[in-house]
Amino acid sequence: MIKMTSQQDIPLYEEVVNGFDQLSDKMSGNESSGLRRTRRQAFEKFRESGFPSIKSEDWKYTNINRFLKEEYALGVAAAPASADLVGTATIPDLDCHTIVLVNGVWQKGSGDTALPLGLELLPVDEARQNVNLSGLFERSEGGKDRFFTALNTALFSDGLFIRVKPGALLEKPIHIIHAFTAAHNLMVQPRHVWVIGERAEFNVIESVVSAAGEARIWINTLTEIHLHADAKLSHTLIQSAGAGARIVNHTTVRQKKQSLYNNYTFTLPGADLVRNDLQAKLEEDHTETHLYGLYLAAGQQLIDNHTLVDHQQPFCFSNELYKGVLLEQSTGVFNGKVFVHQDAQKTNAFQQNNNLVIGKKATIDSKPELEIYADDVKCSHGTTVGQFSEDALFYLRARGIGEAAARALLINAFAFDVTEKIKWNAVETHINRLISHHIPVTS
Repeated sequence: MIKMTSQQDIPLYEEVVNGFDQLSDKMSGNESSGLRRTRRQAFEKFRESGFPSIKSEDWKYTNINRFLKEEYALGVAAAPASADLVGTATIPDLDCHTIVLVNGVWQKGSGDTALPLGLELLPVDEARQNVNLSGLFERSEGGKDRFFTALNTALFSDGLFIRVKPGALLEKPIHIIHAFTAAHNLMVQPRHVWVIGERAEFNVIESVVSAAGEARIWINTLTEIHLHADAKLSHTLIQSAGAGARIVNHTTVRQKKQSLYNNYTFTLPGADLVRNDLQAKLEEDHTETHLYGLYLAAGQQLIDNHTLVDHQQPFCFSNELYKGVLLEQSTGVFNGKVFVHQDAQKTNAFQQNNNLVIGKKATIDSKPELEIYADDVKCSHGTTVGQFSEDALFYLRARGIGEAAARALLINAFAFDVTEKIKWNAVETHINRLISHHIPVTS
């Protein structure tokens, strides 16, 4: 029987509740009254609910009690990251513009100084105090959640604001390196807002890395993406933070008419906990959404992917494929939901989750869902959980390939359906190299 933890027994909860007024005064600066009100409302939600437990349906299979036992300081503490740490996220042979953030704070002296025309970047610390932009932070979609997104909405201080001007065609990708480092246990809460204008095309790659050390770091990130009519966004996320990192990452995408959103999420061994909440809201007709994910878990790592594809209007298409490989004593969770509103006739929506459970003590909880209120749709979903094919292993070993190398080949083949979707060859090569690093290729 799992013992439930009282919120009063969680030092971080007490730190947040007791220090909110002081922290919010520090964060507010010249913020609008609307944003201050939004912060207060979000804080009240969090104070009432606290951190999630397995009593919450969305956290039923993700017990985070063991990650909440230590004390954490709240803040940014954004000292420059080492060149070695940033170097671990560099993608060889990728022609791109590079932006470096440390604990959510843009390091303007690192990466590119000249950015392409049509692209505007601002630290969120500036954007949230801009009267023309503050409205984007006042009506937070993510803030409707009463747990981590409410906490982020209440206490975020910095992050990256991106605006792509209408009609801008930015073929060269932007590589955002999120480096996290701390000398003592720390909780940071970056907030990112991206606005992609009408008919614009944008490609972004995010890499998440963290410094090795004894300190624990909670990374509670909220990203809101506004994709306007006829806009196209290719969004790749590579999570390879190290041990001691606990990551909760919430992304909400709001899509307008005839927009296209492609997401590729790769989670590698390292961080103690990774929880990805990805929500795509297809708010106007003829939108298109593709979600691809690959998670490779090892040790006692817990990786949880929650997705929601919200079909609100007719003639929209979505396709989702997530694959997982569970090693050693790791735990995987997949919960994907496709919601089709009554007005969303002529919807095409497909969802699939496949898993390889290799570790004898590894587990996976997979829960694909369809909730449909329209009657003229084509929707399907499915999930599989299996182990290595003994016939395939025998075939490879009979040809002189060692057992470890044969297993590595089969894992790469299993992952191929996701990795081959990547637009950039250099990124695909980089991902395959990261996978191989965690899967021995020799006997």
